[in-house]
Formats: sequence, structure tokens, C-alpha cells
Amino acid sequence: MLEVVALSALTTFLLGVGNGAAGEIGKNLTLSAGALVRRTLGRETPLPADAEERRALAGRVHARLGNDPRRAGEWALMLESAPDEAPEPSRGAMPPAPWAFTDRQKVLKRLMKEADRPWEGRPRVVLLSGPPGSGSTSVALRLGAQGRDRFPDGRYYVDLRDTAGETGPEPSAVLLRLLREMDVAADRVPATEAGRERLYRTLTEGRRALVVIDHTTSSAQVRALVPATPGVLLVVVVSGPPPLVEAERIAVPPLSDRYAKQLVRKVAGPDHAARVKAGLPGVLDRCRGNAFALHTEARLLTRDEPGPLPAPPAGRAPGAALPAVTGPDHPVRTAARLASLRLGPEAVRLCRLTALGGWPSVSAVIAASAAGTDGATAARLLDEAVAVGLLEPLPDLRYRFRPETRRQLAETATAEYGLGACADAVDRMLETLLGRVLPASRAALPESWRTELPPRYRGGADEVPDGIAVLAAEVANVARAVVLAEEHRRTGTVLWLARALWPLQLKAGHWDEVLPALRDAARHAEESRADERMAGALHFQLAHCLGEMGRTEQAWRAARAAVTYERAAGHLRGEASAVELLGLLSLNRWSYEEAHERFTEAEAVYRRIGAGEEGAADLPRALALAERHRGRALRGMGRTEESRRCLENAVDFFAGRTGAPPEAYNRARSLTDLAETLHESGDDTAALARIAEAETLLPSSATPHLAYLAGLRRRCVGSASAG
Repeated sequence: MLEVVALSALTTFLLGVGNGAAGEIGKNLTLSAGALVRRTLGRETPLPADAEERRALAGRVHARLGNDPRRAGEWALMLESAPDEAPEPSRGAMPPAPWAFTDRQKVLKRLMKEADRPWEGRPRVVLLSGPPGSGSTSVALRLGAQGRDRFPDGRYYVDLRDTAGETGPEPSAVLLRLLREMDVAADRVPATEAGRERLYRTLTEGRRALVVIDHTTSSAQVRALVPATPGVLLVVVVSGPPPLVEAERIAVPPLSDRYAKQLVRKVAGPDHAARVKAGLPGVLDRCRGNAFALHTEARLLTRDEPGPLPAPPAGRAPGAALPAVTGPDHPVRTAARLASLRLGPEAVRLCRLTALGGWPSVSAVIAASAAGTDGATAARLLDEAVAVGLLEPLPDLRYRFRPETRRQLAETATAEYGLGACADAVDRMLETLLGRVLPASRAALPESWRTELPPRYRGGADEVPDGIAVLAAEVANVARAVVLAEEHRRTGTVLWLARALWPLQLKAGHWDEVLPALRDAARHAEESRADERMAGALHFQLAHCLGEMGRTEQAWRAARAAVTYERAAGHLRGEASAVELLGLLSLNRWSYEEAHERFTEAEAVYRRIGAGEEGAADLPRALALAERHRGRALRGMGRTEESRRCLENAVDFFAGRTGAPPEAYNRARSLTDLAETLHESGDDTAALARIAEAETLLPSSATPHLAYLAGLRRRCVGSASAG
């Protein structure tokens, strides 16, 4: 049987374990692999943290298989039943290139030269940079439009601008976005950064593809994306100072006067030729070759109300060099001032006050609260701002400011309305966002004690039809609001905003998106000496999020802090839940004895909850879940008979046989665990019966779980045949 389990296949499998598919099914595979490693080596072996250690583990396991044909057969079945690592990626869907594209042929020629140069082992990476508004994004999109034949296997575009903060998303989140652009299903996206990088490289190996990462702010964001295959071109687009990236550096220069005129005439159209001719000298001086500013002012020239123009900068001889401009005189800011003059005072005030939040995206609800108006009025005023170029429209009736435009509007707001009025506007926006996400959180998990609301917000949950959708739309704004609320010394707002994200991380797996808010809120809870129960809840959420992302050591520290806070608060249910999380973290890294101790400890804490005390009504279900987890740990320890008893008790509870309401999903999960234990104890006939029972409980949409059960069935059938 040794020839069936090649060392290379075993190494590939162990490299993927824990770095592979996310969620409960990925954990099931990890747990099964760990139990098999223990049986093979005869001792508990913690899951290695890095690739080198995993290769070494594969070598030790492989060495044992030559003298153990039965174990080799188990490994062969395990490898055969594992899901395929690499799904078929789509070809991507880049946004369309701008229609009014002018004078970038030299830049495009240099880009194609990099794409077509001899490979010679040097990755094809281009750093495309220019000042804000230079048109670097337009160049990248034009390359995608013209490069259909050069990149037939895919053209992928990821824009990092819609995230909270100036530094943008973490490298792991950038990989996640790129894999989503490749249409990798959520259940096939690895939880860890290492797993995502491996999948990205597998999907691009041997392909001819274009990858564009726009609005990059650091070299770390794209380091894992540097291609190792000749056919992939990575274009890193930077608006502002370029980071230190080993790449072919291509700058996007200002448009010359000749091509600036062409752009203005093209955007304004022939119907406005006379107005363009009259205004063109001032436009050229103000815009200084900046493509965005030229486009904005060209659109303004088509409007009937020309309005007063800002004073142009010092004169420049035709054809003279175009100086780089930063700060208040940046052409994008100048265009924003000019666009503001074309709006009525109500719309200008709304835009200025809304810009104070620095939101990744803006809705009419948030804008209305900034200006103290109603939603319908805010929506109308936002559309007026779009028409003059102050805002960009996004899907789902949302909007965003360009960074330079937002800064200009926010600075003007402070000067025009005073610090007090601006602070009040920010407070109103924070309160509105809080009032939006807290009821959505409760609506998404109406029975959970972790989504209980402060009294003033309890009435709105029934009016939210889809709490998860609301939270997903606002998660980047929540991360920004946590920072903003901390600056405004609104500790309660900081903490409750982050608490509201619990359903999004538990039910929808948006771990990368919620992590920034949870980190900031947990830190603030420590520094502000917040209520221990609130601090415990936030550290629990942080630990859960980090654990799901495979950052076990960080998760362990946060979970230990959660236990400490909950214990200090005398909150037994919270303490038991945090101890249970420590057990799950141990389970996922193959520390089965430690996991069993923590689950036993959690059960003891649960049993201290007396009749009528908080959590007493949920106690039977909590104990059933703890017993299920204990059964999984016992299986990893090789104590299959004890594992079977625990898991059968869990199955009975979730089947409703003990008087509790039946839960099909948790019953199916418990049956899956029981089938694993029965298979490992050699009772494949009973295991197959439990698999069939679990399959009847799952909807057809539960594709990952059904696929895992199919793989487990193959292992059971193969083992029975071999026996």
C-alpha cells in the first residue's frame, strides 16, 4: 500500500490541513487528519505552524507507513476523500475603461513591454503610480480592456479604496478579495493567509492572466501576489508616493496641454464648444494636466449655471512643464471647490458635514443625520453632488468621496461651521450608525444573549428584514466609526458598535472585515477600564475571529483575557463560553488532552448556574454542545468508546429525544462526528448508517457538509472493503 501514498501527496495534504477550506467542514478534516497522525505516530502531535514543520511531519508519517499496510490504507483513503484543493477560477470581470481616455499610449506600451519581455525567472510586476487624480486607475483598466488576447485566462481587478482607515486592508484581506474576484466560493476560501496564498498560486499556475490591485498603500499588501509563473502580470496601482516594491516602475505623468484640451472637448461634447473655448485657458491652468480635475471641470462646463470661478494659480506659458502640486492647491481639491460652487448651500453643507466622518461609503441615512435632514432630501442632495463630481455613485444606493475631495470638504466644514457644529454632526452620524447596526445584529440572531441590546435600541429589531445584509453593508463604516468614536471619547459607542458585529462573524464568516473593529474595541475596553462583562464579550469575539483565521496564538491570548474578564464580572455563562472557546482552539491545533480538559472545565462552570439565574434556560443546550465537543476531543485521544457515548448523547438532545426542541443542523453535525468515531473504531456499517441519517437532515444548499459526508462515506466503504 506504500506506493499509493506518495510522500509528495502526503506533504501536499498536510500543507493544506488547517490552511484549507474555511468553516466547520475544514475543521472536521483537520480534526480527522490530526487523529490519524496520532494513531500513526503513537503519540499526540500538535499541528505544525509552518510549512517546513509540516513537511517534516509528512516525512515522519511516511516513514511509518512502510511497515504498516493497514495505516497506509487509511491514509490513502483520507487523501482520496479530501476535497479538491483548487476550484476552477472565473476569468474575472474588470470594470469598463473610461470612455474619455486620452494620451496614455506610451504608458500602455511600457506595460505591454513588461508583459511580453523574456521571462528569465523574473516576476512580471509593474508599479503604476501618479498623484491623486492622475488617471493611473484608468490606465490599468484600459490595459485590461485592450489585453483580452494577451490575458485570455483572466483579468482581475481589486480596489482597496473602500476600506476603513488610511492604511487599507491587511495582506490576508487583499488575498481574500482577489480570490472572490476569481469566483472562489466562500466555503473554498482558506481561512489563513498562507492557505490563501497557496490557493492563489495554484489557480494562476500556468495561466495567462492580469491582476490589478488598485489604491495600494503598502508593499505588504501585494507581496504574496508576486507571480511565480511567466503568464501572469501583476499591476500595483498607487495614488500618491509609491511603496517599496521590487517592480518595473511606471509613472503616469500629467496630460500635456494638447491632450488636456482633447479630454475636455471629448467630455463636454460638441454642443458646448463655445463655452469650452471660453473657459479652456482657466481650466488648463487650474487642472495642470490632472485627468480627474480636467474631467470634472469639463462636466461643469456643460451646466447652465457657470458660477464664479476660483482664482487660477500663477500663469504658465503654453507648453511649459507642469509642476507637481500637493496640499490645498492640488488640482483635485481645486476642482472640488469649483464643483461646490455649482451646488446650492443645502447640498454643499450636507457634503461637507458628511465628509467629516471619513466613511468608506456613504448612504442617504448617514448623510441625512450629518445635515439634520430627512432621508429623501439627503438622497436628492447626494445625487446633485454626483452630478457635479463631488461624489462617486456605488451600487445599492451608496456613494463615496475621493480622498482629496473628502479632505477639502472636511477642512472647509471646520472653517465654515466651527468645531462645535462639526463635532455635533459627527456625533449624529455615529448615533445613527449605532442605531442602524444594533437592531440589525439582534434581528440576525434574535435568540442569542450576545446580541442583547441596550434598552433604547430594543424596539427596532423587528423592523429589520435582513440583519446580516445591513451589517455586511456597514461593516467597513463600523470599523471607521470605532476609531472616530474613540477620538470623540464615546466609549459606549466604541464598544457597542463592535459588539454588533457578532452575527456577521458567526453566521457569515466575515472575519477579515470585522477584525479591525474588534481589535480597536478590545484595546479600548482595556485602556478605558470598561465594564468587565463588556470587555469579556469583546475579547471573546476577537478570540473567535482570530481563531477562525488560523491565528491561534493571538486567539489564545484573547480568549484567556475573556475568561479573566468574565470571571471578574461573575458572569458564569460568559466564563464557561470563553473556556469552551479555549478548548476549541486546542482541538483545532491537535492538542486533544488540553481540549478535553477545557471542555470538562467549561461543563463544570455551566453546572454552577442555578435555577432561575441568568443562562439557566439555555443550560441544557449549552451542556449538549459541550458534550459534543468533549466527544470530538476524546476521538482525537483515541478513546473512541467514550467519544461514542458523548456524541450519542448530543445526537439524542438535538433530535429532541430529551424534551428540547429538535435542531436539524446541530443533529447533523453531531451525527457526522459520531460517524467519524465509529469509522475509527472499525464499525463502518454503523458509521454509514449515521452518514445516511445526517444527509437526510441537510438541505441541498449545504454543499460543503454534503461533500464532506460523501468523502467520509468513501473512507468507510474503502475501509470495509479492505477489511
